[in-house]
Amino acid sequence: MSSTASRPADAAPRPSVLCLGETMALVTPREAVRLRTAETFAIKAGGAESTVAMYVADSGHVARWVSWLGDDPLGERILDELRAHGVDVSAVRRRHDAPTAVYLKDPGDGDTTVYYYRAGSAASRMDESVLRDIDWSGAAVLHVTGITAGLSESCAGMLAAVVAEARRRGVTVSFDVNYRPRLWPVETAAPRLAALAAGADIVFVGRDEAETLWGDGDAARLRSALGIAGRLVVKDGDIGATEVWSEDGIDRRAFVPANTVDVVEPVGAGDAFTGGYLVGLLEGEGPEGRLRRGHRFAARALGSTHDFVPRGAV
Repeated sequence: MSSTASRPADAAPRPSVLCLGETMALVTPREAVRLRTAETFAIKAGGAESTVAMYVADSGHVARWVSWLGDDPLGERILDELRAHGVDVSAVRRRHDAPTAVYLKDPGDGDTTVYYYRAGSAASRMDESVLRDIDWSGAAVLHVTGITAGLSESCAGMLAAVVAEARRRGVTVSFDVNYRPRLWPVETAAPRLAALAAGADIVFVGRDEAETLWGDGDAARLRSALGIAGRLVVKDGDIGATEVWSEDGIDRRAFVPANTVDVVEPVGAGDAFTGGYLVGLLEGEGPEGRLRRGHRFAARALGSTHDFVPRGAV
């Protein structure tokens, strides 16, 4: 899908969502059964930011994904998949000296265990030179997550530099906390993730991870405690999602209940929600409309063992 083929040469670029972060090769059983007994598997792109990019592109909008991958067959598979779903991957850098990371899903009865193999990966070596690869033309939203900050010190520095550049350019910064305990302990992660949240325009966090990191999952109190000037969206599993913000000096709140879904496997639903929300933002929907669209996208992911589920697939 080209973002320029149907436009005059002098037309302004269409608004785009720029997603930056790690993607791994995701190995998952084709059925929701344990790794130990599964007989058939799928290999897909698995990464919070690239999953958001695929949902945005699948909805007809321009999405770009920026990252580093190994110069290996798994990296090729990831690029092929993202291209096939309309994501611009022209800024992805390949590394000859580091591999593409891998993770595996182990689905069980109402729960999924995830195993990561990412030490020394190409993405974990990202640094501020990434800024040279980014095409900001038409960028309306930069979407990043806390996963990147936990990968390495060079990634944390890169993330801060990219967010600062987005703010300098007037690009809306979307930040999903996405706390991963296996990457770093609460004591280290909590203050760093709080600082990233305070510097974003839109912040997404699960109620459970907010309670783990900061001891409170209430949206209004959390927004105040973290000093978030923009919008905070708190996702509360199968209960619903709450958005809080200030407008004309008045604190405002919107809540939309989650869709009723027969859950096959839950991993990836949060990124699907974020993708839906950002699509609603691009299309000018209000808070309730954005939250409803987020729930609809999340329902697609919940009905599958895959992180990304195209329209009409379930």
